[in-house]
Amino acid sequence: MLTLFHHPLFAACRFVRLSFGEYGEELALIEEKPWLRRKEFLSLNPAATLPVLLAEGDEPIVGATVIAEYLDETRGVLKRDKRLFAEDPLVRAEIRRLVDWYLVKTEADVTRHLVRERVLKPVMGSEHGGGSPDSSAIRAARANVRQHLKYTNWLAGTRNWLAGPRLTYADMAAAAALSVLDYLGEIDWSDNPAAKDWYTRMKSRPSFRPILADRVRGQSPVSHYADLDF
Repeated sequence: MLTLFHHPLFAACRFVRLSFGEYGEELALIEEKPWLRRKEFLSLNPAATLPVLLAEGDEPIVGATVIAEYLDETRGVLKRDKRLFAEDPLVRAEIRRLVDWYLVKTEADVTRHLVRERVLKPVMGSEHGGGSPDSSAIRAARANVRQHLKYTNWLAGTRNWLAGPRLTYADMAAAAALSVLDYLGEIDWSDNPAAKDWYTRMKSRPSFRPILADRVRGQSPVSHYADLDF
């Protein structure tokens, strides 16, 4: 079994967990607090970022998209119609674009700030940058949530899955990011029915069950978080 260093409310880590789950692969999970900069963790990834996968031979693979490429090359090419990438290079480009959208742009606009201010800072300690939440950062991130959800609603309303007719890494990335926001109660699904329908389908997949079981000390999920009929 491969080992993943992760944090349960980091979208990039959830993306990796969902992707392995789609291929029926279990991961041994080690929850890491990267701000502590543990010597053992830095020996695997000097940048002290998550996720980090210990692959065969305990070789570290660093970063969500790098891990996804590794997963595709070692498992995905054998999955035929269940592969999370595509054979067509233009479709692959669209999948990569949307993965970048959710794991980079959504992270920079929304997810990183809400997780840091609401979840991490209260437990980090002042020596690691912890303290009281920055209300202005929270307000700015919340203002950006609406645009990202609106874009997801458009994608889901014009395509069967976000990147096209099949489930792909794009859906894994979007579900990872939005599930973090949903955990925190930061999404109003009522005005985005296509996005809600797509997310309901994602939540119903077996790969999503471990994500719905996640709990973070000091921050319980909203009441509907694990409800498949919300």
